[in-house]
Parts: sequence; C-alpha cells; structure tokens
Amino acid sequence: MRKTALTTIILILFVFVTLHAQTSDTNQDYIKAMSTPDPAQKAKLLKEWLKNNAGKGRQYENYAYAELCMVNYPGKTAEELVEYGEKALALGELDDFTQCRVLMSTASILSQRGQNLEKAKSYSQKVIQLARTNKDKKGSGATPDQWNYFMGIGYYTHGKALDKGRDPRGALDSYLNSYNILKDPQIVTDLKKVGKTLYDYKFYKDAEKAFQVAATALKDYPSVFLYAKTLHRNGKKDDALRYYKQAYAQQKTGDVAFNVGIILAGKSEREPTVSPEAINYLLEASLLSPSNSKKAMQLAESLFFTYNKDLKYNETVKEILKKNKELEDLTKDYLERFENKKDDELSDTDKRMMGIMERDIEAEQKAIEGLVAKQKATLSKFNKLIDEAKRRLGIR
Repeated sequence: MRKTALTTIILILFVFVTLHAQTSDTNQDYIKAMSTPDPAQKAKLLKEWLKNNAGKGRQYENYAYAELCMVNYPGKTAEELVEYGEKALALGELDDFTQCRVLMSTASILSQRGQNLEKAKSYSQKVIQLARTNKDKKGSGATPDQWNYFMGIGYYTHGKALDKGRDPRGALDSYLNSYNILKDPQIVTDLKKVGKTLYDYKFYKDAEKAFQVAATALKDYPSVFLYAKTLHRNGKKDDALRYYKQAYAQQKTGDVAFNVGIILAGKSEREPTVSPEAINYLLEASLLSPSNSKKAMQLAESLFFTYNKDLKYNETVKEILKKNKELEDLTKDYLERFENKKDDELSDTDKRMMGIMERDIEAEQKAIEGLVAKQKATLSKFNKLIDEAKRRLGIR
C-alpha cells in the first residue's frame, strides 16, 4: 500500500517537473522570438512557436499573434495582418496599449481595402474609446501624446471606412476630427476628395467644411476655387469673393473671372465705385470663358454705360433711333411729292417746298452723323477697356 502511494507521488512529481520544463522551454522560445531585433527572423521564430503551441492554452499565444500583426516583416501580406490581428483580438486579454495597436493595424487594412467595413468601423471606434480612456491615465503604457495619436488614427480609419461605404457626411466628421489631432496632409487630400463628393451631392454646407481645411492647408488652386464656390453657394459672397480672387491670382480662368465679376456687379448697385473692377473681371471672363463670353461682355457693357452716366450712351442710341425715324418719314414724304415730277411740272410753290424739305433732310442727316460720331467716341472708350484686358491676359 505504502509502495503504491509512493509510486503515485513519484509519478505526479515527474509529470509536474516534465510539464514545468516544457512550459519553461516554451516560454524561453517565445522570449527568444520576441527579443530578436530582425523583423524577418522574429516573424519566422514566432510562426514556429505558434505552430507548436497554438490552441494549447499557452500564456503568450495572444501576444504572439499580436506581434505578427504589428511587426513589418518582408513578404507580409494584408491577409496575414488581418488574420493575425483578429486571432489576437479573439483570444483577448491584451493590455490596452497592445490591443489599441492591433485594432489600428487591422482596421486600417480593412478600411483601405473596403472589406468588412462594419468591422473596420467597430475596431476604429474601439481605438478611439481606448485612447480617450487611457489618455490621462498614469501607468497606461503610453504617453498622452501617443494616446492622442492613436485617437487621431482611429478617427482616420473610421472616416476611411465610412468613405468606402459611401457615407461622405459621416466620413467628413471623422476626417475632420482626425485632422484636428494629427494635422496630416494625407487627411487633407481625403477631405478634398470627400468635399467634392458632397458638393456634387449638393451638400454645400458640409462641402464648405471640407474645402475650408483644404484651402487653408494646401492653398492650391483647385482647393481655393472649390472653397470659393461652396461659400458662394452658401450665400457668403464677401468671403467667396476673397477666395475667388486668391484663386484667380494663382490661375487665370474664365469661370473664376466670371464669378468675381458677377459678385462685384451685384455689389455695384449699392457701391457704384466697384463697377470699374467688375467691368475688368467681366471683360477678362469674356475673353477666357467660351461658355460665358457673350453674357460677360453684355454685362460688362451694360455696367460701363450705367456707371459712366455722363457719356449718355443709351440716350444717344435712343436719339439716333428717333432721328432715323424722322429722316425716314421726311424722305418718304419727299419722294411721294416729288419723285415722279419733272422740273417743268413743278410750280414755284412746289420748288420752295422741295428746297425746304431737302434742307430738313440734310439737317437730319447731319444730326444723325453727329450722334453716330458721339456714339463711336463712347464705344471707343469701351473698346479701349477691352484692349487693356487683352494686354493684361497676353492676348493679341
């Protein structure tokens, strides 16, 4: 009996020692893999360790998968990253810092590839939540700046997933939150793209938010011009005018010149002093924009003669029309009376009347010639402005 009990104890001790030795060896193999500085060698050792230990309840299985998700080793595929990341997350019990990094890496790939977007959004929101919770917590495994960075990445991957899922308004909010934290130019590029989509969908107030960041950060012509257009659409004409002019200084296009001219023409009703500037922009628009050329020229001409009231161009035109009608009537009356009569058929009274009518016709003709000369002088002043606009644009 005592012999049997002793044998049992010896067997238990043997098994315990054997298991302890195996566990110790396993842990040493894991530590060796994690301590390897070379990414390729680290990945190889961790994969070997998982081949021998995965699914056996080993202590570090979750962290082995997490490290393979995060480490950038040669030949690593997006599919591998997602696979290792999801296995690590499924096993759980990761510290918040590691969990956050795994979530970020996995969400980033899913959102960029447009795959499992609901999962990408969920992972991104979890990153934001973890970062916000740990940001001001001591002993959280990272500095406040690191947690802030994680939060910015979380918002970005969330925005990317919404963008891929054709939710531009949701993407806009997440991209804006991300940019406010990270100030990364790549986010501005995404904001610019989503802003164009919002503009095309006629969500002008949302588009304005996107282009405001793009115009301020990039300061490139397309961003500035699109920001001006959204401001114009939203009724903010003074702000739109400022950015239209900024865009025109960068690139002289007919569309921009026409929009500036239209806004200034509207202002000229209250502030006549802006009329010359409006006329110049409209003339340049007429020379640069085939689609708006005729409209821009007509508006420029109308503004010119309205502003320069002393030229009395419209009154002159009316007077010419009136004089032409009077001349037409006089000529018609003259011909009806005398066209078919020979000189010997005319009485003295007819001859006197004929002379009077001829003098009247001549007077009307001279009056019309004078008015036409005056009209031409006025038009030459307007044509001079057209020539000046051509010179400014380098058009011959």
